[in-house]
Amino acid sequence: MLRRFLVLLPLLFAAAAPLRAAEIQTNAEHALLMDAQTGQVLWHKDGMSPMSPASMSKLMTIELLFQRLKDGRVKLTDTFPVSERAWRTQGSKSFVKIGDRLSVETLIQGIIVQSGNDACIVIAEALGGTVEGFADLMNARAKRLGLTKSHFVNPDGLPDPPGQLMSALDLAKLSRHLIRDYPQYYHYFSQKSFSLTNITQGNRNLALEMIPGADGLKTGHIDLSGYGVTVSAKRGEQRLILVVNGLRYPQYKNDYFPNIRRAEEASRIMEWGFREFRSYPLLTTNQVAGNVALEGGTQPTVPVTAAKALNVTMQVESPAGAKIAVRPNPGLKAPVHVGQRVGVLVVTAPDFPELKVPVYAAQAVSEVGIAGKLWNSAQRLWKKK
Repeated sequence: MLRRFLVLLPLLFAAAAPLRAAEIQTNAEHALLMDAQTGQVLWHKDGMSPMSPASMSKLMTIELLFQRLKDGRVKLTDTFPVSERAWRTQGSKSFVKIGDRLSVETLIQGIIVQSGNDACIVIAEALGGTVEGFADLMNARAKRLGLTKSHFVNPDGLPDPPGQLMSALDLAKLSRHLIRDYPQYYHYFSQKSFSLTNITQGNRNLALEMIPGADGLKTGHIDLSGYGVTVSAKRGEQRLILVVNGLRYPQYKNDYFPNIRRAEEASRIMEWGFREFRSYPLLTTNQVAGNVALEGGTQPTVPVTAAKALNVTMQVESPAGAKIAVRPNPGLKAPVHVGQRVGVLVVTAPDFPELKVPVYAAQAVSEVGIAGKLWNSAQRLWKKK
């Protein structure tokens, strides 16, 4: 039965509606669970709406830095100066000292482990010239990455100036990008503590300790956003990404208890995700998935394939009732060349959103000659009679 399934390409998964039957309740105002392999949204609660991401927006700051490390514009051993503006920055701090020069690797750990707003300013001024210039770089990069519900005004997520926005979906997409495109730097997200200027701080992401297989990414909190966390965990070959935000704990004055509570909530949802969803291999590379009809060709149909090997993540009850249908592009006519997009495969299953998979011609089909066209016309007339 599984061989009959097909799924959306990764870029299309994120637009799919969440599954209906598998539900979980949360007090978070925004939440989203994503399959990291495919980018498929498995479940969300107001996960598409812009929200205040607080320090989770530092993932965008880190992305710009990782990009420059990967392409060689920056090295881990490069040093950047600490300005007065960086030194004066409030909120969570790495406690940088004015006039010091800090290595890029130190600043990465200051941002990821210590959530240092001051370290973010050092990076912003070094890469963007000014904090405002760096915000422009963040917005341009977000657009290229397809983060359509994101807008940045600073590198740290502090509420002044106002206007910093991301959706839970954008945070999950950005996290997936960081995991997949920068594996050589991803290990910093699982670092448990870091010392700078003789001050040791533990990673605020307590989900690293509570969730088996968790190895990132980032927490966030300001009054506007509530408490949030973006976390990823891998078990076997399956990796999930979870974003929760807007958790409110007014009964706790000590910051330590909300850190525990948001980690517990993330753990509860993540355990549910690993329990309820499975990833099913559906098509191997170049496997013919079916045929679509076309007009005016030397043959009436053309075999089709998806662009690459495909998997789909479903809740465990869904595969038994899965159905598939092949739909050609309207008015599809010969000639058709290999690799031409010629239609879609539509996959449905119980309590599963309809998925449309682009399919491509696996072989060329030539246009028939004049005699063939006359024969086809005669056949159509005969059928009408």
